[in-house]
Amino acid sequence: MCRRIETFHPSTSRIKQSMIFFLVLFLFTPSFLIGQNNQSPVPVFNVLQYGAVGDGKTLDTDAIQKAINDAAKTGNGAQVFVPAGRKYLIGTLELKSGIDFHLQGDAELFVSTNKDDYSGEAAVIANGANELTISGTGSINGRALEFMTHYDKTDEWWIFKEWRPKLFILTKCTDLKVLNITINKAPIWSLHMLGCENVLIDGIKIHNNLDVPNCDGIDPDHCRNVEIRNCEISCGDDAIVVKATRQKEEFGPSANINVHDCILETQDSGVKIGTETTQDIYNVVFERCEIKTSCRGLTIQLRDEGDVYNIVFRDITFKSRYHSAPWWGRGEAISFTAIPRTPETKVGTIHNILVENVTGTSENSVRINGTKESRIKNVRFENVKVTLNRWTNYPGNLFDNRPTKVYEGIEPHDNPGMYIRFSDQVMLKDCRVSWGDNIPDYFTNAIKAHDVTDLRIEGFKGEAAHPNRDQAIDVPENKKN
Repeated sequence: MCRRIETFHPSTSRIKQSMIFFLVLFLFTPSFLIGQNNQSPVPVFNVLQYGAVGDGKTLDTDAIQKAINDAAKTGNGAQVFVPAGRKYLIGTLELKSGIDFHLQGDAELFVSTNKDDYSGEAAVIANGANELTISGTGSINGRALEFMTHYDKTDEWWIFKEWRPKLFILTKCTDLKVLNITINKAPIWSLHMLGCENVLIDGIKIHNNLDVPNCDGIDPDHCRNVEIRNCEISCGDDAIVVKATRQKEEFGPSANINVHDCILETQDSGVKIGTETTQDIYNVVFERCEIKTSCRGLTIQLRDEGDVYNIVFRDITFKSRYHSAPWWGRGEAISFTAIPRTPETKVGTIHNILVENVTGTSENSVRINGTKESRIKNVRFENVKVTLNRWTNYPGNLFDNRPTKVYEGIEPHDNPGMYIRFSDQVMLKDCRVSWGDNIPDYFTNAIKAHDVTDLRIEGFKGEAAHPNRDQAIDVPENKKN
């Protein structure tokens, strides 16, 4: 069966009239995205219609903010449309509820270097926004080196000016999505989420300078119900780090966070909890991640009064190496430490930790290191395979306890494959320690422990770095609880 199609030939004048009508409609009213499956049209608020220039020289903050404000009045996913092919100079933009802030194509937000252009501590902020989406394949350029004074050749990093903006601070947002955007050259933290709930971070890319301090990748801070997936991050400081920073306001614990399928490169920790642990952090899973380079692969740094528990690291590969002295971390493969920050700190505890199917190469030990103030409890390593080797020329024969004013920050210490102290109920099952081609004298036992109770070792493979000198497993005391 076929239908008859009748042709229609409108007059030229009618075509012109229609074109003029639609041009006026486009210029002076919001446009619409037609949703699939007969959904209602989504209003689109084009920032160019609000006076944004996009030449990288004219400050576009006010124009873009007007588009955001109008879109927020409509809500329901109204799109703030930032067109491709332009560079938009901005100070602080405040995103609001119910909008999709969309960076089309190669659109670039270009942050101002003038502090007077900012009304907050970041280029993009949100406070209490619900159902906020940040999307698109565009980018934000943090111009990191323009916030630096000079490069310190001795310490091998940039020295920053008195003030530098974060790129995103998203506070107390619910049902938040950040999708596919690119963050470039952050001068300090890239994406900081404080007190947010029900968050999806998917497919974003972060390309920061590896020698700029504090330019973390993604920081969920006092956040709950967070998924971070399919991200590619290269940054000087921690790539993905779950925190509970000290705040004047109550934001609650960090909990129910899943990080997976990410590729990470950093001069600090690949995946991390801490050091700020002022409230509990629990139910966190890191899995299926590749840490291409770091100064610590997997890290828990408890320094404050919160407890850290029910944490899983699974199916992760890593490489960890020394960097210059100012960087925290001395090439540890895995570092779980519970150390009071100050003499006044009543430090919390680390317990219920699972590490499984983790493989990597490092220049320093696996550490499970509590203190007399805080013993680490109930840790299980299963199928963890680590190769220790030295390939950089930075000094070794040490552990890094920073930050602390109670113990030595840099502690002289030999480097076993796995080192455990002030810990209880630790299981090492089907683990392996290997050694590379460059084995210094301070590489020692495959496993070394003291001040431990209920340490169980099953199916372990490995020998000492210098088997003629040291025994493979050195555990002088192992009391049962």
